[in-house]
Amino acid sequence: MATSKEIEPESRFSAVLASAARLPGVRIHREEYLRMALARYCSEGEIRRAIEETPAAAGISLGVLDKAANDSINYEAAKASALSAAAGIPGFIALPATVPADTAQYFGHMLRIAQKLAYLYSWPDLFSDDSDDLDDATKGVLTLFFGVMFGTQSANAAVGKVAGMMSKQVAKKLPQKALTQGVIYPIVKRVAGYLGVQMTKQTFAKSVSKAIPVVGAVVSGGLTLATYLPMAKRLKKHLASLELTKPAHRVVDAEILDGEVVDGEVLEGHESFPTIPEQHDADETAVKLQKPHSS
Repeated sequence: MATSKEIEPESRFSAVLASAARLPGVRIHREEYLRMALARYCSEGEIRRAIEETPAAAGISLGVLDKAANDSINYEAAKASALSAAAGIPGFIALPATVPADTAQYFGHMLRIAQKLAYLYSWPDLFSDDSDDLDDATKGVLTLFFGVMFGTQSANAAVGKVAGMMSKQVAKKLPQKALTQGVIYPIVKRVAGYLGVQMTKQTFAKSVSKAIPVVGAVVSGGLTLATYLPMAKRLKKHLASLELTKPAHRVVDAEILDGEVVDGEVLEGHESFPTIPEQHDADETAVKLQKPHSS
């Protein structure tokens, strides 16, 4: 019984994440996005180097990256809330169809902003092939990003650890083994379980907000906006604080030393991470499950 209770929320979240990643328009093309997002603020040379290496390696300041990040956050939040409002117009009779669709689009928008912020703050391409399925490392890092959005300290610590590994190795790829077998993997599983529980609570809140036609549209759209913005800004703040944003090295085509020693540290070592303390601040509203979108 205990095992099924732990695994069920984790599996539920993983299934929704995988489904959202298959939605049209959810995956962000890194090169196209960086070119568009930085066009207002950077020279062609800076943009080219940001694409070939990273924005940090191109010497783009955090101030500029923050402006570009805010542009993207506002765009995605407006889209997500508009779609959520539209889903609330039919009212109670359409709940069986509109709530799942709204949940899917909300997660889609969360995936979109997670990718955009990652690319601005010097993370590698998260979807490097044309497969509809998420590879395990990408699924793991996206789960941690969602955990940061929902305010879990374990996710914050794990994302920082992954960023540290990548910064030390100056690599263009995620640390596959650490995310799928090593020290980060147990954190990914715990965060996924927590997110599965939160997803269930927020789906219920969404159902209630859509029960009354038209009025439900206003409530649902407002709830999405009120939760999506703080969650996206929380991820932005955390990613901006990591080592990857510091232009200390040029990026090279290097593979992560999967499961090996990184600067004298064994990745499979038993390092302790903070436990997941659910939500921890006055942004409790940010834990409400809203819906994603695409841009």
